[in-house]
Amino acid sequence: MGTLVVLEGLDGSGKRTLAAALLRELADRGLRATSLAFPRYGQSQPADIAAEALRGQHGDLLASINGMAVLWALDRHQARPMLDRLRHEHDVVLLDRYVASNAAYSAARGEARDEDSTVEWVRELEHGRLGLPEPGLHILVDVEVAVAEQRARHRAATEPGRARDAYERDSTLQERTATIYRRLAEQRWTSPWVVFGGAGAGGSCSIEDLAGRIEEIRAASAGRG
Repeated sequence: MGTLVVLEGLDGSGKRTLAAALLRELADRGLRATSLAFPRYGQSQPADIAAEALRGQHGDLLASINGMAVLWALDRHQARPMLDRLRHEHDVVLLDRYVASNAAYSAARGEARDEDSTVEWVRELEHGRLGLPEPGLHILVDVEVAVAEQRARHRAATEPGRARDAYERDSTLQERTATIYRRLAEQRWTSPWVVFGGAGAGGSCSIEDLAGRIEEIRAASAGRG
């Protein structure tokens, strides 16, 4: 069964670029690797409804932290058969966002006093109630919020049909989300975490370092099996 490796970070942090580089490095090491991105816009009704809410549709749906979180969770739940198939066919499956993104953004949208309970609720919803597999490794792509925002603006301006949504335009939300991501990494939330990038402590590893860590995780998992 292939190892799930999750890339997490803000919009514009560089997850897509890192995923492409990691796929090449893992292939060079003889590993069968593939990738899957969440949310699955254009392929999933829950993801598309959530995206529409982020752009002002569906009344007050966007105001509901839990309602939006459930839609993101259902997108992943619908993808479970595909995820299982990819894990059977590959050694490594790189996920561009997964359950931790739901935990970080949902907690950041609420009151500070509710952060821990929101994170736990998302974990129980997705890994517990919906039975989504826990990853073998998280990689936090950690960049300064201003850098991520600049990249997101550039992407919105250059990609046809791509516009910044309500989350991406909210600088305060992005700052709080970045802080919660770093806390999840420190807590090793649901798996080991590695920080890649320059914004947080410990962010000096290379693509080769990441690939080596993935190989270590795979070897340890095989040993337990």
